[in-house]
Amino acid sequence: MTLPREFRAADSDGGASEILNFRMPAEWEPHAATWLGWPHAEETWPGCLERARAEFAALLRAVALNEPADVLVQDAAAERRVRALAAELPAAAGPVRVHRLATDDVWLRDIGPTFVHAAGGERAAIDWTFNAWAGKYPPWERDDAAAAEIARRAGVPSIRPGLTLEGGALEVDGAGTLLLAEPTALDPRRNPGVGRAQLEARLDGLLGVSRVIWLGEGIAGDDTDGHVDDVARFVAPGRVVCARERRSGDPNFEPTREAWRRLSRARDARGGRLELAELPLPEPQSAGPERLPASYANFYFAGRALLVPVFGCPQDEAALKVLEQLFPEREILPLVSRTLVRGLGGPHCLTQQEPRASVPGPGRGSGSD
Repeated sequence: MTLPREFRAADSDGGASEILNFRMPAEWEPHAATWLGWPHAEETWPGCLERARAEFAALLRAVALNEPADVLVQDAAAERRVRALAAELPAAAGPVRVHRLATDDVWLRDIGPTFVHAAGGERAAIDWTFNAWAGKYPPWERDDAAAAEIARRAGVPSIRPGLTLEGGALEVDGAGTLLLAEPTALDPRRNPGVGRAQLEARLDGLLGVSRVIWLGEGIAGDDTDGHVDDVARFVAPGRVVCARERRSGDPNFEPTREAWRRLSRARDARGGRLELAELPLPEPQSAGPERLPASYANFYFAGRALLVPVFGCPQDEAALKVLEQLFPEREILPLVSRTLVRGLGGPHCLTQQEPRASVPGPGRGSGSD
């Protein structure tokens, strides 16, 4: 499966410019499916893998009740568990499709492809290079190979632009504006020799973004070097919800204040100022001495629902109220994520949306479906 010639990169190592005209849809635009992976790495959830699987099962149910789900599994035992879970869903639920695909871990936001629309409305998939967050967790070869295989199984051609990026580091409004994590995107361990202007130019063609708003340090406990999806999220073009820590002695106070400062001064692709809404952070979550990257901003759009991590603390109610006010048309579904976050991620980190195509064409999820 190949891309039309006019959409192909000149080469795969980033050494030549692409002739591309892609657009990454906003997460709230219609999905053909959501991709997830059944947790399997004991080292990610040491001593609590089964509890993590129970919370993941609730996430999978919530997705499947709102749209089709594609689930990666490692072995027959995992496949049986996912199929048993799917069999318990009501008939109106979206199909749950199971895929045997070997991966090193299950953070589909970072290892999965970024699905985009080409100029004619057909779909393509960006296969970013993945190096386990600047080489932190070897081996990662299977994770790096996952995006192209997921795209193939979705019936979507893929392009490998030779950039090392993770989905959690970028957030689009679908209308030309990108929030991008500076510490990860410009990390020389990820993209040596790639500067800000060069990266912005390439992402314009790959994601359809004419305005990049650079954000800085992430929240405490984020082992990715700082991802956007724990800090700031678009809720509509021109509107952003931003996590804020108000306790001055907390390590998240300065990073979230700086994110708010940058967003409040920024303009989007249409030239307007952003409308900001404040989202509280939960009380500190930890595993022993280790601070965990717990954030209500790690929510996920699924169908007409918004899937929101909660942590059994007083701030849960306030955060859900903010999101209810921002999304009055959506069902807000809280998902207990106290164990999932021990793996240093949440619902958004574990999911990857596959948008529908906007025109009929090959593959699933076309406009004719």
